[in-house]
Amino acid sequence: MQLQLKLRKIGNSVGVVLPKEALAKLESGEGDTLILTDAPGGGYRVTPETSDFAQQMAVAEKIAKRYRNTLRELAK
Repeated sequence: MQLQLKLRKIGNSVGVVLPKEALAKLESGEGDTLILTDAPGGGYRVTPETSDFAQQMAVAEKIAKRYRNTLRELAK
């Protein structure tokens, strides 16, 4: 599925309006929170927020902070 989205000015911000097909695929609706993450190969990935995802991200951030120096050396 490929959808063309338009950016729209909403107050002092810019927002994206998702068509109902995208909302149905994401199983999301008004008031839900979506997560925007980097995708492999560039671009972004949009997923609905779940409590599992939030917990996993908190654990990942804690590990990354704890092993910051090690991860920096491995990235060289």
